[in-house]
Amino acid sequence: MRILPPSLNSTAPFPRQNRRLRLGVVGGGRISQTQAMAARMTDRWEIVAGAFSSNPANAAQRGEEWKVEADRSYAGFLAMAQAEASRPDGIDAVMVTTPNHMHYAASKAFLESGIDVICDKPLTNELTEAEGLGALVDDLGLVFAVCYTMSCYPMIRQAREIVTSGVLGSINQIHVEFMQDWMTPDNAADAPHVKWRLDPKISGSTSCVGDIGTHAAHLAQFVSGLAMTELRAEFHVCGAPKELEDTVFMSVRYDGDVPGTLMATRLAPGNRGGLRLRIFGSLGGLEWDMEDCDRLKLNIFGQPDQILTRGHGHGLSMQTERLVRTGRGFPEGVIEAWANLYTEFALAVSARRDDITVPEGWLNFPRIGDGIDGVRFIEASVKSNAGKGRWVTI
Repeated sequence: MRILPPSLNSTAPFPRQNRRLRLGVVGGGRISQTQAMAARMTDRWEIVAGAFSSNPANAAQRGEEWKVEADRSYAGFLAMAQAEASRPDGIDAVMVTTPNHMHYAASKAFLESGIDVICDKPLTNELTEAEGLGALVDDLGLVFAVCYTMSCYPMIRQAREIVTSGVLGSINQIHVEFMQDWMTPDNAADAPHVKWRLDPKISGSTSCVGDIGTHAAHLAQFVSGLAMTELRAEFHVCGAPKELEDTVFMSVRYDGDVPGTLMATRLAPGNRGGLRLRIFGSLGGLEWDMEDCDRLKLNIFGQPDQILTRGHGHGLSMQTERLVRTGRGFPEGVIEAWANLYTEFALAVSARRDDITVPEGWLNFPRIGDGIDGVRFIEASVKSNAGKGRWVTI
């Protein structure tokens, strides 16, 4: 049975599916629960299998909590990939939400079993692993999404269209920051879900950069359409002693030698989801703040300021409207942004299974190339910091 209509209209709302796709989970921690909530919201996915723990007893218990049938709750992702690939009702795709050091092996196992993947970021801890996954995706022709979810907010999509249309003129500077405060207390690192983020064997060579710095870097490039080409980075530990950084300050350059700044920290009291983007050009500028995500500020020099608001019937483009669920005045947030990611991922998976060519520009979710770029960004940041803030080409 086909999942999608035989033809896709790139200027209309996204089509409904003829069935929900079957989704598997590798991980089972807090972020997987967030993603599962978002996936269910789309009405395009049902969660039917999972590898929630390497301990069989724990895996069985977690499977019950996730309401997964006992024979589809696995004690390892390798067994899960092999078993699900051989089932006539096997999963259509898998979410990989493990700690960083397991992303590569888990993603590779499912790709090699012919199963599409959506993976948390950073994609891997090593560039060679990221590039290996990229080659595998190209060879097999599978769908691979990477969870740079901030690019799935409706007003970020609108911002991208504004920049692409030339309304801002020639871009001349880009500033992005991600400020959080949850690591401010000296004992914050004692929490179990935090310890691995500060352990190089699990988190890789960075903590703050690989976790939230990559979100900032991807967002700036996604909206501006300009690739980050060089950076100079300084890592800092601003709070209690840690093995990995909790703060980073960067000067960066984009295509055309466009300058910018990137800052990220987990020790900025009063900031919880402080992801902010500002892009300035020869004719005007725009600003977006994740803590006020329904609004986009647009300024054309010499004209009154404009505030564009998310919601149906407010002059937003069709490409943005497709990702909007409620009218103006009814806020949407990060769960809806995750749901937008899972919606576009579902449509890509469905189109692949139906052997349909997706219209150009119809789906803009982050893909394997964005994940590889994120690992390159991390690697360049580490090199620059080790070189006492020297410029490094990405």
